[in-house]
Amino acid sequence: MTQQPTATVSAENNAWQGGRSPFNVSYGKMMMWIFLLSDAFTFGAFLISYGSTRFFSTVWPDPNKVFHSFPFMGEANLPLLFVSLMTFILIMSSVTMVLAVHAGHYGDRAGVTKWLLWTILGGICFLGCQAWEWTHLHHQGAWWGSFTDASTPIETIKHFFNAKATSHATFATGAGLQASHDFYNYFFTITGFHGGHVLSGIVLLSIALVNTVNGTYEKRGHYEMVEKIGLYWHFVDLVWVFVFTCFYLL
Repeated sequence: MTQQPTATVSAENNAWQGGRSPFNVSYGKMMMWIFLLSDAFTFGAFLISYGSTRFFSTVWPDPNKVFHSFPFMGEANLPLLFVSLMTFILIMSSVTMVLAVHAGHYGDRAGVTKWLLWTILGGICFLGCQAWEWTHLHHQGAWWGSFTDASTPIETIKHFFNAKATSHATFATGAGLQASHDFYNYFFTITGFHGGHVLSGIVLLSIALVNTVNGTYEKRGHYEMVEKIGLYWHFVDLVWVFVFTCFYLL
């Protein structure tokens, strides 16, 4: 009788037979990663559509002209300063989220509570900044579906463009109106979609905070839920980097 090689026997004994994750990842984490992947496709489709529209436009609003205001600074020309503050707040909230997850690994309920509070505060501040920015742009006449009327005076929108664009011949023929219309439709849709994700993250973080205070995770013996929400929050922060680059820098 031929004896089966030891290596083959070992491989059969180590074969995955169900009942546990073959990648040593919990079901919840795996589902979160799948959700984030699908969400990345959605944001990617939005940004690719925006990039394509901009690429084929002869003129486009200048971010330094559009985003030059700062709260309580009157007519001061401070290009991109306010959105830089927004970005800093969101990045710092990602840092506090890391600290919350780290505290959870050590079963530090007080630490998790503290850093979740700071993360929630960062998210609220970011949404507050976004609300001010939207309100300011709305007061300037920018909104969904704006600048669709060909009778809109050029003076109404030319302050959104740089000097080279305002002197371009096609601007007077309606290209500027169309570019403004497309830019703000994409801007409010994509930043609004991202803001909805931030709001959802704040709700999830608030639920995690309540559970932490009530000792729910201590009874379970782990803080995995905090870690899963952390993955979502980091994804939202990463998406903002792409949104920031596309709308505010390019």
